[in-house]
Amino acid sequence: MSQEPVVVGPAPPPQAPPGSPPATSRLRRVLLMVAVYLPPVLGAVSLAFVIHLSLSGSAIATGIAAAIVPVPLLAGCFLWLGRNNPRPFRFLLFCFGWGALVATGISVWVNTGAAILFTNLGVNSYDGWDRPGADMLSWAEFLTAVVSAPIIEELTKALAPLAIFWFRRRYFTGILDGIIYCGMAGLGFAMVENILYLGRGFDSGDSLFGVSGAFLITGMTFVMRILISGFAHPLFSSMVGIGLGLSRRRGRGIGRWLIPVAMVLAAMLLHALWNLIASLGINILLAGYLAVMMPVFFTVVGVALWLRAGDARLSVTALAEYVDAGLLTPPELAALATFRRRASARLWAKRVAGDPGAKAMREFQRLATRLAVQRDATARGFDRYDPDTEQRLLDRVLATRQVFARADRAMPQATWDGHYYQIRFPDGSIRQVNPPPQPVMPIPIMPPGVPRPVPTGPSSWQGAPGHPPPPHSSPPTRW
Repeated sequence: MSQEPVVVGPAPPPQAPPGSPPATSRLRRVLLMVAVYLPPVLGAVSLAFVIHLSLSGSAIATGIAAAIVPVPLLAGCFLWLGRNNPRPFRFLLFCFGWGALVATGISVWVNTGAAILFTNLGVNSYDGWDRPGADMLSWAEFLTAVVSAPIIEELTKALAPLAIFWFRRRYFTGILDGIIYCGMAGLGFAMVENILYLGRGFDSGDSLFGVSGAFLITGMTFVMRILISGFAHPLFSSMVGIGLGLSRRRGRGIGRWLIPVAMVLAAMLLHALWNLIASLGINILLAGYLAVMMPVFFTVVGVALWLRAGDARLSVTALAEYVDAGLLTPPELAALATFRRRASARLWAKRVAGDPGAKAMREFQRLATRLAVQRDATARGFDRYDPDTEQRLLDRVLATRQVFARADRAMPQATWDGHYYQIRFPDGSIRQVNPPPQPVMPIPIMPPGVPRPVPTGPSSWQGAPGHPPPPHSSPPTRW
């Protein structure tokens, strides 16, 4: 019996297991990990080599112990600035580590090379200017501090915040983000640089006056570099952060690119001016400190505090639709408007529901701010509209308030339908009450389980054209 010939074709290509990411995605992930982790590792190895060659063991230990003293305080200030809209901790750690390991590692070698170059050019023999402080710094060291250091240090510190700005747009939406990310990079840089300066001071004092001299010189260096100017590097870096934040808030146009460049130059100029002032003797240093550094420092601090309050103000505008839909009440929204009101709301929640109520109110405020930032980012085009994420945040906001909702027994049972309060009186009757012009706390909050109305018409959020309406829920409540 004859058989049909069997035609053997090429084997089908192997199929990836269901749910596995494509090869290009895996390659991109590997490259991202290399770009994130390899530079800090190389920087750490480079710095370890430099510190080992430059300092004695005692100087290293003393420098590290003294340099880390201001870090928790300054890092806590940046965390406090973003307390009501916390930035991802991994991004903060990335910026701090980049400034400490990568930016410092690159800058040490570049500045050393610049000092050698200036020396070979014969600048140390220049005597055309009777420069104050010439007995402390050679011309090569002076030019390195004023020319080379500001350029390379500000550029390298800015790379980590720039990466977040470019590749993680949803986490970099404004000026305060820039100040926090760049400030953390500057703080990391300052910490490692202080280890080198404090260690050199220890070794210098030890060689001249013994152990007592070592701690004397180290103490003087600590006062100058940490107590007096410990904020310098975060301040310089904040100029770059302001530029990136302003760029993010602008639309299309050349200004979007020119503003960050201008602010990087401003950071370099401020850094160069400070190094110049510090190199010209104690009298010029004190005058420049009071006339230049203090005004700039307090201006940036004032801007940061105003922007921090803006995180609270944003909640009022970005979540207004939820009040119109009956999902949030006017007093709840008003209680998010300032940090003083938020603190009062937490005290009220603790009074009526104990520590769990205070904890729930804090979480309610955090989630509401995060939801407001999410809606604002979508409205401004920083992030695509994701109804699932918005719905999950909204559900968590509504769930957390169930801990303190109706906990105040002195308040009547009431609901909010988006326009009026429906209040149940002791006789069992339900009456419609207009909301007061200015909402007050404590407040009647919609009890858990009551159907919540949603808007059915176009968006009423003025200032956010094109923003999608809130996620749909159950039909409006009628009394």
